[in-house]
Amino acid sequence: MGGMEVTNAMQEPLWDVAAKPIPRGMNMIRLLVVDDHDVVRIGLRQVFQGRVDMEIAGEARTGEEAIARIRAEPYDVALVDLSLADMSGVDVLTRAKAIRPEMAVLIVSGYPEDQYAINLLKAGAAGFVAKDAPPEHLVSAVIAASQGRRYVSPRTADKLAQGLSGAAGAAATPSHTQLSEREFQIFCRLAAGQSVSSISKELFISVKTVSTYRSRILEKMNFKTNADITYYAVKNQLIA
Repeated sequence: MGGMEVTNAMQEPLWDVAAKPIPRGMNMIRLLVVDDHDVVRIGLRQVFQGRVDMEIAGEARTGEEAIARIRAEPYDVALVDLSLADMSGVDVLTRAKAIRPEMAVLIVSGYPEDQYAINLLKAGAAGFVAKDAPPEHLVSAVIAASQGRRYVSPRTADKLAQGLSGAAGAAATPSHTQLSEREFQIFCRLAAGQSVSSISKELFISVKTVSTYRSRILEKMNFKTNADITYYAVKNQLIA
């Protein structure tokens, strides 16, 4: 997954260690929080309140607002919810990385880590942190992301290890994790009931290109129709 170092259970277990302060002389980590729920943003403020090595430098309720802030000023790490009112966290991730490739993006979500983490790492996320995870996990993830590393939980590390172990690992891996970044982006839209033409307009690609991706998705996942995609997504808690 690119040249970025992945921290997993076989290396330094970030989820088991106390957050380390940023070395002297290093700038404070600037955070952007993107979530459409006020209570979540308040909770995140409390997590980072009083720290001398990081600060919440910006907040956004929608994906478009987040993109505007990212264009306007630099941040070191963006904490992005997976489900926003106007777009998905996957879209925010993709657009944010195009604007500021040096900025790390952590997905902080209530959706199942098992189902999303691997695809999000493929898409360029610096990690996935569950909303019910202990605060120290989130702090550790921010530190890892700010240092150019990827944060993964023990469960996701195990999934990644299974994926490298051959057929036995592949059998235990959800089908959608084999999709590419763009395929997964389109998969999520198809699962939500969007038409090919609507997806084409949103992603600024041709209808023919979207149809080609749709065919690849159906073939890779051994599906026949969009209904199969939606059923799979609901069953695996990829959409509500």
